[in-house]
Amino acid sequence: MEHPVRHRGGGGSWREVRDAVAGDGSCVVYAAVDDWVPADPGAPGLAADLGPDDHARLVRMPASRNRDRFVAARLLLKSAAGAVLDALPHELELAYKPGGRPYLRGIGHLDVGLSHTEGLLVVGLTRVGRIGVDTEPADRRMLELGTEHQACTPHELAALERVPPERRNRELVRLWTLKEAYSKAIGQGLRFRFTEFGFGPPVGSPGGPTRMLRPDGTPGAGREWTFHSWRVEDARTAYTVSAAVHDPGFDDRAPVPVER
Repeated sequence: MEHPVRHRGGGGSWREVRDAVAGDGSCVVYAAVDDWVPADPGAPGLAADLGPDDHARLVRMPASRNRDRFVAARLLLKSAAGAVLDALPHELELAYKPGGRPYLRGIGHLDVGLSHTEGLLVVGLTRVGRIGVDTEPADRRMLELGTEHQACTPHELAALERVPPERRNRELVRLWTLKEAYSKAIGQGLRFRFTEFGFGPPVGSPGGPTRMLRPDGTPGAGREWTFHSWRVEDARTAYTVSAAVHDPGFDDRAPVPVER
């Protein structure tokens, strides 16, 4: 999978996203929250773009940064999916499975994933199977807070000890986001114990594919799963973005445009 595509909102082009999904089968899109927050939460058309359920949730939320992320993330997701499906946001219905995993109701040929943190939004799109995405600030403090013992396998803990101290926390953030992305892809979220599966270092470049490993460090998932982590930046902050994609090998489908 290629590096995530940045979209700056407004009337920006979706060509790179459409080309990535058409060519590679999957794409990860990221954006700044501020680029997707509507200037007027009561603007005509916003209710239709969000859909009745999400708009009702928005109305109940007090003005806050959490509300900004909520509305911006869903507008980005529906806009990105609409660009791939040749549909407008209000023509797509975003629904949620038990546990909160988003999906497009009635659209079986495009799976979506969603994550946001602080000022960043991340959306995953795939036409080959399932996708999960996650993001955290690259320098979020996790090390020496007990996180490594709650989230890492014995093999990962040993590998962390071999990482230079100045890079150790960022490596733990990478592992955490990979585990979040995988658990989201399979619809488990934090209900799946992170100590039961692990990841190795990226192969090749820093954004290269990563292998899933069993707790003892032996190979885990088969070739139908691919995992990547990248570093992306906005004006003030660097973030780690990870994606997990399941491709069962039946890619004889194409995204079906929504009938208007």
